[in-house]
Amino acid sequence: MRQIQIGNVSETVVERADYPSERLQAILGPETVAVLGYGVQGRGQSLNMKDHGVKVIVGQREKTRSWDLAVQDGWVPGQTLFPLEEAAQRGTIVQYLLSDAGQKEFWPTLKPHLTKGKALYFSHGFSIVYSDQTGVVPSKDIDVILVAPKGSGTTVRRLFLEGKGINASFAIHQDATGKARERALALGIAIGSGYLFETTFQKEVFSDLTGERGVLMGAIYGLWLAQYEVLREHGHSPSEAFNETVEEATQSLYPLIAENGMDWMYANCSTTAQRGALDWFTRFRDAARPVFEELYRKVAEGEETRRVLEANSRSDYRQQLEKELKEVADSEMWQAGTVVRSLRPERAAKSKG
Repeated sequence: MRQIQIGNVSETVVERADYPSERLQAILGPETVAVLGYGVQGRGQSLNMKDHGVKVIVGQREKTRSWDLAVQDGWVPGQTLFPLEEAAQRGTIVQYLLSDAGQKEFWPTLKPHLTKGKALYFSHGFSIVYSDQTGVVPSKDIDVILVAPKGSGTTVRRLFLEGKGINASFAIHQDATGKARERALALGIAIGSGYLFETTFQKEVFSDLTGERGVLMGAIYGLWLAQYEVLREHGHSPSEAFNETVEEATQSLYPLIAENGMDWMYANCSTTAQRGALDWFTRFRDAARPVFEELYRKVAEGEETRRVLEANSRSDYRQQLEKELKEVADSEMWQAGTVVRSLRPERAAKSKG
């Protein structure tokens, strides 16, 4: 473990080196980890644990695409792949990685299988924090823990295969056995975390829901779209508007920020770009701040989660989602993106090979 200092705030982080293979086996060796759900997180986390030598089984609804994908990935029906309820019964640690709406729906079936001494694991605080909406209230005789990777399950798996690790948070909601913290940290490293920082279920879900709707996905797309539309309306071509809005950001500037921070990226741009960015970022901050305040309030009050559960529970949810995503894909901005991405040197080289 290592202490880090950020301004006047001191934090303790747990590093991968704190949990070498021998320690992972000592903690997780007696356990059977049942991963319920083979979506993006379930797939990445279960495969990483399996590669770490953890005894893992997967629970998934039969006759689904995810069941077939699990079989393709090497999970064996009746041995390491089971229907959801049977996997829950077999597991001593149950990783509850169904969708948020799926967790609400399946909870009455799952709860009887969470017998004394087991651990219930989440990668999102949604179901616990908004239990008044989900009905997910675990009994007091089990551990309730969380490890939340700061990225998609695809990234969790990719970084693991590259020998790297993803950042993740962890939290303890209930420690019934005295082993909850060790279980959480060992699982955090086993799923592929490079380091873990401690939080609470509430802070995790408030920050996560704000981030997804904000700069990670919703706000960034909104900003991109606004700039793209302004450029197009002033006569710039689709490829020029896309390059100046998205391509240069994702392929040049964001990687520089990831490497060394915003100040370093500014220092490595032209003086004209520096001056413009320094003059305008406060304008965008001041314009966006009220929107973020409203967003955080709606997250904290449960308004966002009510809308999510209502939408995801509709019988036509999947069809409506595909319709909305198709509208994005068919928009001129992302048609331009498809063409521009095909022109990147590495893709162009592959197409010639």
